[in-house]
Amino acid sequence: QVHLVESGGGSVQAGGSLRLSCAAYGYTYSSYCMGWFRQAPGKEREGVATIDTRGGTTVYADSVKGRFTISQNNAKSMLYLQMNGLKPEDTAMYYCAADYRRYSPNCVGAETWGQGTQVTVSS
Repeated sequence: QVHLVESGGGSVQAGGSLRLSCAAYGYTYSSYCMGWFRQAPGKEREGVATIDTRGGTTVYADSVKGRFTISQNNAKSMLYLQMNGLKPEDTAMYYCAADYRRYSPNCVGAETWGQGTQVTVSS
């Protein structure tokens, strides 16, 4: 069984940057898609950025386009999210997720989730 472990969250001021990392442990074969999702208190979980891990296509939420970049290192089973120009509204718990069964747009079918890492942006 695969485990996803996120790291890199923290507290920053508006305009700052953070780089989230997600390490995948347990599988010897690659996923079909992976992504970063976030959930703020009182709000529904939303997709932030996803990647077709076999083709490389990326998809971003409109709210983060131009500020966030998702990338992967398949050799190291790692997923990253570079976040620049952070805003207070980016404050949320960020989750890494993966689908090892099939590809789905925006990785909506992801069945494997990490525990999350908190990102807090102050104004």
